[in-house]
Amino acid sequence: MREAVYLWEQGEYQYPFAGEFRPNIRAYLHEDGADRPAMLVVPGGGYAVVSQTEGEIVAKRFYEAGYQAFVLTYTTNMFRIAPVRRQALADLSRAVCCIRKHAREWHVISDRVACCGFSAGGHLVGSLAVHHKEQQDETGIFAGISNRPDAVVLCYPVITSGEKAHRDSFTLLLGEDAEEEALAWASLEKQVTADTPPAFLWHTITDDLVPVENSIYFAQACHRAAVPCELHLFMEGPHGMSVATQQWADGDFGADSIYTMEQQWQTLRALSKERPDSVPEEFADAAGAESLSAFAAAWKRAMGEEEIQNGRKADGSAAQWPSLALTWLEKVFEEK
Repeated sequence: MREAVYLWEQGEYQYPFAGEFRPNIRAYLHEDGADRPAMLVVPGGGYAVVSQTEGEIVAKRFYEAGYQAFVLTYTTNMFRIAPVRRQALADLSRAVCCIRKHAREWHVISDRVACCGFSAGGHLVGSLAVHHKEQQDETGIFAGISNRPDAVVLCYPVITSGEKAHRDSFTLLLGEDAEEEALAWASLEKQVTADTPPAFLWHTITDDLVPVENSIYFAQACHRAAVPCELHLFMEGPHGMSVATQQWADGDFGADSIYTMEQQWQTLRALSKERPDSVPEEFADAAGAESLSAFAAAWKRAMGEEEIQNGRKADGSAAQWPSLALTWLEKVFEEK
């Protein structure tokens, strides 16, 4: 894994209580000189955090399959400080452009750049898929570089702001009193056009947090717009299954995977200095952590990580999704 590549210059990025955090990507690159397709992994977290469970462990699965792999750590709205609005989408848009800008250096095939998003990260990837034209940077270092993914993989994604919505994701994204126009803009099944990139989706039918209808609605919209699409529904499993393997169930998300928690750490540090009364008591130890590793340990204690881990179970059916997605991607890229 390489050091973070920041998507915004110092002073350019503005988000309340971000501290020293800036959105960034981490790269897992083959060093053999061969040009390869790229997969940008976008973890979920309900627009509140960037989940450690869907970062490095996923990127390495695509890396092992021959991809140049990346993980995006983007803007989230922990503690409901300020709606994310379009900041996270701007982060993702820049990340895609950044990969293409460095395609020669990083040995990436620039017209084979895919994004893989989970839950709210799936909503973020889907948002770029349907809104890439209006999000394109027109000035600066990424001007003239396409931000449109060549394919998207959406894993138990948040899609609709309607009846089957994961309401809290939209609250953190748009605010408590979001207008109907904004909710419609963010309801991705209403925004699919013929220019939406090909999409692969998977979901468990028993998902108890983001209803399976979210994936079904998006697949139906793709079908109506003649956008190539593949949808896999697995019989059972909870929300947030990541790669669904025993490694994931054991809580082994990768030796360096805590980097996705950087904004949480920086936000708590900033809050503890400027608004100490706003830091929940259970996060006091985490807020005082002097390193990211100390923060991660304190955060997991506060969140009851041991109990969460005991509830994870590997699933042989759902664990097939990366292989299914890779086969689909091969077909899509060959048809370009």
